[in-house]
Amino acid sequence: MVRRVWTSDTPFDYEGEFYRVKDAYSDVKPLQQPHIPLYFGGASGAAVPVGAKHSDVYAMWGEPIAAVKERIREVKAVTPPGRSPGFSVSLRPILGDTEEKAWERAHSILSRVKEIRAAKTENQLPITPYFNSTRPQAVGSNRLLQFAQESEIFDKRLWTPIAAATGAYGNTTALVGTPEQVAESLVDYYEAGVTTLLIRGFDPLEDAIAYGRDVIPLVRAEVQRRERQATVVA
Repeated sequence: MVRRVWTSDTPFDYEGEFYRVKDAYSDVKPLQQPHIPLYFGGASGAAVPVGAKHSDVYAMWGEPIAAVKERIREVKAVTPPGRSPGFSVSLRPILGDTEEKAWERAHSILSRVKEIRAAKTENQLPITPYFNSTRPQAVGSNRLLQFAQESEIFDKRLWTPIAAATGAYGNTTALVGTPEQVAESLVDYYEAGVTTLLIRGFDPLEDAIAYGRDVIPLVRAEVQRRERQATVVA
């Protein structure tokens, strides 16, 4: 339905099981052809086949590498013939000039998150989803909380305590380290089959600048190096 809105040159009607529309049409069309990529996130047993059937990219939060590989296998197993969706992982890199400084910053962010939640609770202010530590209903959030209960660190530097402190209501697992270390971990997800890496920081502006300057060029260079190496071996 949404794809048809993006691509149809004339208004159309639609009647489905859950909703109906009349004279649906949009004057605004995507620059990408035939349309912008459709990302889909959902980790429940019902959601996975829907994402495999309809999405261009199946999106996941930052889980351990082994879990991401398993999710990719699950999606591919129910993907209809002729389709080949990509896979996205969302992470929050926490950078430092040294590994020690990166971990200092990570623990500072965690302390700040806990302080904000404590202040809201003490002053009886509404607890926004991001700072809600009650058990969520979303399967993806519960997966992050389960990983957080198992360990604070997975793989080389996937850090889970912020997910535990916030109830994992969103993208809350972090990669902690120097730009070189974080880039290496991001490439590990690429090697696991991930085609899109979505990263954002806890300090949106400053982190975006640092990612663009210090991390993304390293990731691109390493991916290109490994692709060249694979071509030579083949």
